[in-house]
Amino acid sequence: MSGKKYVPFVSSEESLPEMTLRAFIIGIVLNVVLGAANAYLGLKAGMTIAATYPAAVISLAILKALRGNILEENFARTVGSIGESVAAGAIFTLPAFYIAGLWVPFFSPTNYITASIILVAGGVLGILFVAILRRIMVEDSELPFPESIAAAEIHKAGRTDAKNSKYLFLAMGIGALVKLLGELKFFAVYWEKFIAFAKQTISGTQFSAKGGMLIGSPEISPAYLGVGYIIGPRLGALNFSGGILAWGILVPVILYFMLPSIDVAALQATLMANNPGMTPEEAAQGVTLSIIGQIARYIVKPIAIGGMLVSAFYTLYRMRKNLFAGITRSVNDVKKSMQGHQIHVPRTEKDLSLRTIMLGILGIAILTFFITFYFFKTTFTVALVSATVLIILAFFFAAISGYLVGIMGSSNNPISGLTLTGLVVTALIMVLIGVRGTEGIASVLGVAAIVCVAAAVAGEMLQDLKAGHILGGTPWKMQVGDVVGVFTASLVMFGVLVMLNNGDIAQGVREGYQGGFGSKNLPAPQAGLMALLSRGIVGGDMAWPLIVAGMLMATALILMQVKSPMLICVGIYLPLQTTFAIFIGGLIKGITDWWINRKNYSEVQKSKVENVGILVASGLIAGEALMGLVLAGFRGFNIFLTDYFFFFRNPSFIISLVVLALLALIMIWWPAVIGKKES
Repeated sequence: MSGKKYVPFVSSEESLPEMTLRAFIIGIVLNVVLGAANAYLGLKAGMTIAATYPAAVISLAILKALRGNILEENFARTVGSIGESVAAGAIFTLPAFYIAGLWVPFFSPTNYITASIILVAGGVLGILFVAILRRIMVEDSELPFPESIAAAEIHKAGRTDAKNSKYLFLAMGIGALVKLLGELKFFAVYWEKFIAFAKQTISGTQFSAKGGMLIGSPEISPAYLGVGYIIGPRLGALNFSGGILAWGILVPVILYFMLPSIDVAALQATLMANNPGMTPEEAAQGVTLSIIGQIARYIVKPIAIGGMLVSAFYTLYRMRKNLFAGITRSVNDVKKSMQGHQIHVPRTEKDLSLRTIMLGILGIAILTFFITFYFFKTTFTVALVSATVLIILAFFFAAISGYLVGIMGSSNNPISGLTLTGLVVTALIMVLIGVRGTEGIASVLGVAAIVCVAAAVAGEMLQDLKAGHILGGTPWKMQVGDVVGVFTASLVMFGVLVMLNNGDIAQGVREGYQGGFGSKNLPAPQAGLMALLSRGIVGGDMAWPLIVAGMLMATALILMQVKSPMLICVGIYLPLQTTFAIFIGGLIKGITDWWINRKNYSEVQKSKVENVGILVASGLIAGEALMGLVLAGFRGFNIFLTDYFFFFRNPSFIISLVVLALLALIMIWWPAVIGKKES
């Protein structure tokens, strides 16, 4: 697989308006909206979606209506898509401070300042490192940059046809409406039932066993269906297989042997005493669900985390040739970039000056020292080591991230694996220099968070720079735009996380579960992994037998040559209704592919169907996510819409199945039928 050299769509001699106020405004709005939507999705489903395509389509539609030019569209897309990378870094790491018990309550002025500085530092660092490496990487014929080329083609095609944007906006409206109707109890969001097993003594043993199995439906979620559609049937099935392992095997087996030793009657009596008017049947159901929730959270999730740990390192191992090539290339690129001085540099080749870049990197190092020393209350030595380790790791991981994006696209960039590696390295260094306790855990998480954001932003930035290289954009303007985008997203993102966390805590109080990051509704799997590892390695508080069990399980999956053991382990971590819904979305994509193959669509028609399908799925995700943020904001202020209006007190799941069928029909019909007609 190889790339090719491109003649810029707008030549370096042409001078078109580019970094305009309206392009900035459109980019900043998209930056915040798409970043917030990805934060919502990532905390709930453990994955984010690339914002490049929706940002390209929306910026194209708006600026074409305003008679803007293609370089303005390129600039707006660049600023708009960077918020997704900041969100990815934020959700993978910041909730870990809460889960590890360091930031409880999550919001405080100090936490907001610390989180914002972490996100800004990581984001700016990623942009500065990419500015050093840009020219060599975007001109490398061995790096195909598949998503950059696709984004550039959207802009080129949009010069003559921008009607595809309507699918994105209509799907956003449908996603938001379905989310709102579920909140107002027009239909049951999901259905679940506990099937009890009879108590028995296992033949040939003295083991007394009694338990059951919790069965349920997919969650009626446009966002999860959209995720499943984007990742496809095979990966959706792998993710769902993890849910089956967790809820069909691990939880029932553990409950089967644990339940006889629990005084269920006493727990029921306590629950009824605290909730007057509750019937014995409701109390029994509540106690059982509480026990199952504790098994899932404190036993099954650590097993999943052990599996995610091995899977992350295995993913990096499989990419070892590309990773080592990326490290070697990054070192060589710095040498090349510092050699010689050009008198005239074409507009399309102008980056931020090397002096600005070096001063910025030094400033970030000082800022990291300040965070570690002042906010995390460490010693001078620990703060100095943290700043030094940060710069080294961030440089290599930013370079590797950019290189991998050049090969596979940002959607397949293993940011969590890179972050995990950085966290483990930092934690081990902290242990070696004698750091223990809270300050050590905080330092490890802080460095890992900055490295994570730097790697995520670097990959997205390089992808946008390649698209700009094809279209004829000015690199330094795109880099300045992304610096502003990073600042904006960083200042807003912590508020989004606070809103989601507080909303889930309030809902948990109302519905009888422990809400907040790590809960069944807001699992934040990567952050849970980061918290456990940092606390375990530095603080010595690790459930090693469960972690090892998960590591062995992942090893077995690798030996069986499973395509993505990480996806299975994430499926074990997530609630069943989540993985089930993602699986249904994958099936919908499979049905769409089967239909277009059966009807012998041409290659042009297949490409059109693929593009429309991704836009519809992205719109459903964004629509639900934005409505979810609005509802979470209400809950955070203890305002529940059902206190004022609802359709049914006990909505029927039959309506839910109808809603699911309609969503499936939309996701198949628009791409396969309407997309063909307009091709």
